[in-house]
Amino acid sequence: MTTEVRVLDAADWDTWYATLERAFGGVAEPFEERALWRDLTEHERSLGVWEGAECVGTAGAFSFRIAVPGGAVVPAAGVTMVSVSATHRRRGLLTALMRRQLDDVRARGEALAVLTASEPAIYGRFGYGTGTLRTSFEIDSHRVRVDAPRGTDEVRLRYAPPADAAAACEAVYGRLVPRRPGLLERRPDSGWARLPLLDPVSERQGSSPLQCVLAERDGEVVGYARFHNKPGWDQAGPQGTVVLRDLEALDPAGYAALWRFLVSIDLTSTVVAHNRPVDDALQHLVSDLRRCRMQTRDGLHVRLVEVGAALQARAYRAPVDAVLEVSDAFCPWNEGRWRLTAAPGKAPLCERTADPADLALSVRELGAAYLGGRSLVSMAAAGWVGELRQGALGEVSSAFGSDPAPWLPHGF
Repeated sequence: MTTEVRVLDAADWDTWYATLERAFGGVAEPFEERALWRDLTEHERSLGVWEGAECVGTAGAFSFRIAVPGGAVVPAAGVTMVSVSATHRRRGLLTALMRRQLDDVRARGEALAVLTASEPAIYGRFGYGTGTLRTSFEIDSHRVRVDAPRGTDEVRLRYAPPADAAAACEAVYGRLVPRRPGLLERRPDSGWARLPLLDPVSERQGSSPLQCVLAERDGEVVGYARFHNKPGWDQAGPQGTVVLRDLEALDPAGYAALWRFLVSIDLTSTVVAHNRPVDDALQHLVSDLRRCRMQTRDGLHVRLVEVGAALQARAYRAPVDAVLEVSDAFCPWNEGRWRLTAAPGKAPLCERTADPADLALSVRELGAAYLGGRSLVSMAAAGWVGELRQGALGEVSSAFGSDPAPWLPHGF
């Protein structure tokens, strides 16, 4: 039978989503989680591969706005829910979905597409580069203390029901979005503000319901931590684990106060944080980094759909005037030479040119460097970026950098 890629009809959502669930192991999601993803699905941006009445492939996109270096928040397609049935592999279905999707993204005028990957090796051939990293911590809180900065004792902490505190937490998060590339804008009236509160009983694995602590100064909420507490005991006594969901604060004192609280919760000996930025200030607060068991992995994967528009949408850390020779076999409209110029006080400009190239790279490397967290110098050392004019590599790499490091705080 022949297959057909078509836009998802709302009436087919259950069949379409069941195909996705089966591809990810076949375990049905909790009702609350499934209901949230149903509400978040943008049907007009979701694709299914159909063979007769059977759905054998899925892909979707969310209409995001993402922070980029310089503080701008720009449109981006959040690629999601990608699957191909195991019975239909190696038939070009994934390529067909990616082709249709990127064409649609371009038609909508979005210069960027982003995704999180269950299998990162898949998406490089479609032009996605690893644009952010994430760090996990497993802190031995019996042996690690937090050396808090001046002013921390002025911060008041209090427990609050997560739902009651949600608006205050979202207000803090919203103020932080322009400060760090990679953060996704979450409108308080959207389903995305519900995601941090998702707490199915079946997913707790012996932990408490979601807990929330607010950090306040002069009556204003300046930070929050949401976490689970998992009790545990052995012959030596209590060995509970604090499992951090998210923690944000507007200033160093609020940040330190929340971490100091987490490592000192009674009857616990470990704090686990699965997704923190690679430059997390926690590294400078703890007394013994070795006992924090850090691990790093990929986070957000970035694809420049329109090279010129994407490079003009962000700011640059240093002046730059360079010609980039870009290869992009999957989206050939990006192929060719682009002159990027940026200077303090002036909007960046990126236009096609016939001038000699200074650097040669693929759109995948541009995606990796785009949010400022991956070094073009490092990629050149791996053989993925070619320097065609002496000195150009360092100039462009420095201009692309970002402080703070880019980070995606939650999946989609």
